Amino acid sequence: MATYLDFEKPIEELDEQLQKAAEIAEKSDADVSKTVRDLEKQIVAKRKEIAENLTPWQKVQLSRHPERPYTLSYIDALSDEGSFIELHGDRNVKDDKAMVGGMGSIDGQTVMFIGQQKGINTKMRQYRNFGMANPEGYRKALRLMKMAEKFNKPVVCLIDTPGAFPGLEAEERGQGEAIAKNIYEMMILEVPIICVIIGEGASGGALGIGVGDKVLMMENTWYSVISPESCSSILWRNWDNKEKAADALKLTAPNMLANKLIDGIIKEPLGGAHINPEKAFASVKAEVVKHLTKLTPQDPQKRIDARIKKFCAMGVVKE
Repeated sequence: MATYLDFEKPIEELDEQLQKAAEIAEKSDADVSKTVRDLEKQIVAKRKEIAENLTPWQKVQLSRHPERPYTLSYIDALSDEGSFIELHGDRNVKDDKAMVGGMGSIDGQTVMFIGQQKGINTKMRQYRNFGMANPEGYRKALRLMKMAEKFNKPVVCLIDTPGAFPGLEAEERGQGEAIAKNIYEMMILEVPIICVIIGEGASGGALGIGVGDKVLMMENTWYSVISPESCSSILWRNWDNKEKAADALKLTAPNMLANKLIDGIIKEPLGGAHINPEKAFASVKAEVVKHLTKLTPQDPQKRIDARIKKFCAMGVVKE
């Protein structure tokens, strides 16, 4: 059964009418084909209307949609059939289930996939720690990046996290240091890096695998130093102003592109990636292949210099 967000209630009502029409057609000889076509047109029109008027908070809600595809689904769709081999562990503490990665191939080209995995149901979300990586997750990611560099293979990072795990044990094992080291090492990694935000891009949890030659956002995702709820709780001491915070944070893909913090936006199917995952996968794959084709032949040092220059220019104001 499909899940509808608050602002999708008009679509839910139309879908219910469509389902009833289909049931009538099954149980009787009545011709409801015209009614079905009209309802389908109304659903498409309503989806377009909603998509064109989404607020930043509504985009945050879409990025968290429970039916939205997660990292492993993207890896499976992007990589050639049977080519992905998951790699485990940071060779120090343990294997962090919130951070996944491994070797796979895209149209015959081997790449290192790395990303956060949230989990598709309650049990799996607990197993994956809701996509919130511990320090060993970021150290695993760095180990895989260094392996990719050793074998001269590009890195593709898929970002979808509400943040790095903020627990006491994570701080004890050096959460801040692990993220900071990843940012430093990714800046000078000799192979191409493409980062794609496929859901939530929150705080240092996203930045820990977010430094790339190309940083792309899917249409209904967000990228910010803090979530709207946390921002609201700090400024207003409650979550009631989360919508106002989402607007003020300028966290949507168009805002990020306008501020030159990302390099491009990947179009999603009408209504969001969860409406037509296969189409969403194809769009992401096309963008990744396009940028890999351009980045791979470049001289490594020139690529690193351009990467450093891009990130150093962020936030700089010249009067």
